[in-house]
Amino acid sequence: MLVDDATFRRLCRARDYLAAGYHSAIPLHRAAREACLSPCHFQRLFAHTFGETPHRFLTRLRMDQAKELLAAGHLPVTEVCLAVGYSSMGTFSSRFASLTGQSPTQFRREARRWVAPVHG
Repeated sequence: MLVDDATFRRLCRARDYLAAGYHSAIPLHRAAREACLSPCHFQRLFAHTFGETPHRFLTRLRMDQAKELLAAGHLPVTEVCLAVGYSSMGTFSSRFASLTGQSPTQFRREARRWVAPVHG
């Protein structure tokens, strides 16, 4: 099923809305409103059009940003958790581990081994 141009543009606007606010809780109905669709129809069309649900899209963005922050090593893991939109360290850690195979702390430790310090 292909979506028409106007619907595609509205879905892109909603995807951009989700991406811009990835660090906060965005209810499905608000993202659906950006696309001028009902929540159920929005979720179905979003998944069909972009190959992932809005929730999976947000989770992927959050985890990508978390990886960058963890690799940079400037923030404590708790701050990374909050910075990417999670209010529960347990939820963040379990989601991170299920997607990467490592806890956030293990990921940070491995990332430090990948990047050699620059001495100047």
